[in-house]
Amino acid sequence: MNDITLDEIKRLLPEEALPLLDRYIACHENDDRAYTLRGMKYWAMGSRALAIKDYLSAIRINPDSNARMALQSANAILDYYSKDLLNP
Repeated sequence: MNDITLDEIKRLLPEEALPLLDRYIACHENDDRAYTLRGMKYWAMGSRALAIKDYLSAIRINPDSNARMALQSANAILDYYSKDLLNP
């Protein structure tokens, strides 16, 4: 890997960041921040299941990871229910 940092990857668009994150994670398998960031990039692209999978991986590595909050937010969004949307 070209010694790119997570902070540098964070600034990239998801399409550019994901391949770099895949390589970063291959070299740093226990970096919960990398899984969290990749999950956020997946979420931004609409890949909800992949995002949640990465959040869970980050939490397994570090139970106090920021991924916990990201997962809670994702679940809140997915659980949103509005009666008005069902009865137009």
